[in-house]
Amino acid sequence: MNENEENHISGYSKYNPEAKLRTKKNPLAELYPKLPNRKYDIIYADPPWDYGGKMQYDKSSIKTINTGFEKNVFISAANFKYPTVKLSDLKKLDVQSISEDNCILFMWTTGPQMANSIELGEAWGFEYKTVAFVWDKQVHNPGRYTLSQTEFVLAFKKGKFPTPRGARNIKQLVSVHRGEHSEKPEIVIDGITKMFPAQKKIELFARRNYIDWDNWGLEIPNEKVKILSQIEKEIEQDLFELKY
Repeated sequence: MNENEENHISGYSKYNPEAKLRTKKNPLAELYPKLPNRKYDIIYADPPWDYGGKMQYDKSSIKTINTGFEKNVFISAANFKYPTVKLSDLKKLDVQSISEDNCILFMWTTGPQMANSIELGEAWGFEYKTVAFVWDKQVHNPGRYTLSQTEFVLAFKKGKFPTPRGARNIKQLVSVHRGEHSEKPEIVIDGITKMFPAQKKIELFARRNYIDWDNWGLEIPNEKVKILSQIEKEIEQDLFELKY
């Protein structure tokens, strides 16, 4: 490789061919699987937000640190993990058809998708009300303005507040160490379950199969799992350590 060719290489161009191979595609002929023929009081959604193919690098993408890109360039993107969906297509999902007249929608979002989230909730027939949860991931990512270490769950309402109401002491701020990419802390769905124990509930874009919840998405396992609170998890860990 001559000096002129080397000067035109960037971290992006170095990794772009493999990035294309790693991008996940929707395996279905249709945009979405069929929604349930049932209405719900509580809807919990983690939309697969599209970031326009934006990728995240570490210092291995910097020429002066990784001279000649001798080491592999680290790169990460949401669409490496699951098929992402543009806002215009997310709006096409007929959430109205599965929502009761009195319904609460809890929607996961990030800072860059905040405005899109409110627009999407309104397109699905809901009114934005508040930030229900703030997740401190205890690990930060590079951010253009400040270091990014939080995600949010927005609350939207359609009609009246579903009754009867359960727990009223669920905390807005949850601090749980980040797990796998896009994996959300179970303390959030546990909190929603405690707030609305008697209501019909569904998780959209689900990747788990929780007891007392219906679910919908591309990546749902068959087995049902119980939602464990943080305290229950700590007790189970203590019992495991005592046993072994």
